[in-house]
Amino acid sequence: MGSGSSARDMAVLVTGGAGYIGSHAVLALLDAGWRVVVIDNLVTGFRWAVPQGATLVEGDIADGPLVEATISGHGIGAIMHFAGSVVVPESVSNPLKYYHNNTAKSRALLESAVNGGVRHFIFSSTAATYGIPDRVPISEDAPKRPINPYGMSKLMTEAMLADVAAAHPMNYCALRYFNVAGADPAGRSGQSTAGATHLIKIAVEAATGKRDHVSVFGADYATEDGTGVRDYIHVSDLADAHVHALEALIAEPGVSRTMNCGYGRGFSVLQVLDAVDRVTNMKIERRMAPRRPGDPDALVADNRAILSTLPWRPRYDDLDRIVTDALNWERQLSLRARPD
Repeated sequence: MGSGSSARDMAVLVTGGAGYIGSHAVLALLDAGWRVVVIDNLVTGFRWAVPQGATLVEGDIADGPLVEATISGHGIGAIMHFAGSVVVPESVSNPLKYYHNNTAKSRALLESAVNGGVRHFIFSSTAATYGIPDRVPISEDAPKRPINPYGMSKLMTEAMLADVAAAHPMNYCALRYFNVAGADPAGRSGQSTAGATHLIKIAVEAATGKRDHVSVFGADYATEDGTGVRDYIHVSDLADAHVHALEALIAEPGVSRTMNCGYGRGFSVLQVLDAVDRVTNMKIERRMAPRRPGDPDALVADNRAILSTLPWRPRYDDLDRIVTDALNWERQLSLRARPD
């Protein structure tokens, strides 16, 4: 059970646990023997995505009385915070939504956590905090220059966390995700949101007949084949990283950390689509389209910090495996009459 077994009498509150990454973190916590409470307003999450064995509290993370009652009523000792808005282009067109959902609501959640005596806080951050990197792979101490309100809204929350940890008996871990993809290998959860903007999700939707093509945005990047390169991490590996991060926070209550979550190598858009063709044994139609504003040439994690700090080791570091799990989930979704 690892170093945190002495603390298993406390429960973990997972915000956004009915969403894509949050539901996988709930599975990883339950698999590791933790008690889990989920709070989700179900605006983008699904009730059925909360695994059996976790308690669902339907509500908003900014509802102070509700969150504080949940913390005291369930003996919450740690929070994993996934709730928020995540669509980059939407953040550009509607910045105030992102500063409200991601920054202001995180501030309210932190206040409830402090009032409730929560000692450990794990935050779902993003490589978007770096903006356009000077060099790749990107290390945690690279300049933080977000180029969109999504990245800035997350960076502001990281700053709040550092200040709260300095003023109160709470430590935190901010995990900066690179490109999260795939689905639970056992088929228990996956990416279910309609209108997803993630390449692998879009590609497996095309492979299952839900789209007639995949758009490739830009072929003139400074990469080997001209298309954007990204570091794709399997969602179940990412979820495991959160459990290890929690155990590290408990083991060293005076230490807070910020770490990249990625595999340290990238694949281009065309390489990903080749993998989908390989796994499905079919040819998905690709349509070239203009660049999207603000897309960097390459985003790849320097992941030495997490590998040297946590016992975490990726288990699904294989592009075909990521695509296969995403595809299996997409087929399973097709069999559902309609998500609630």
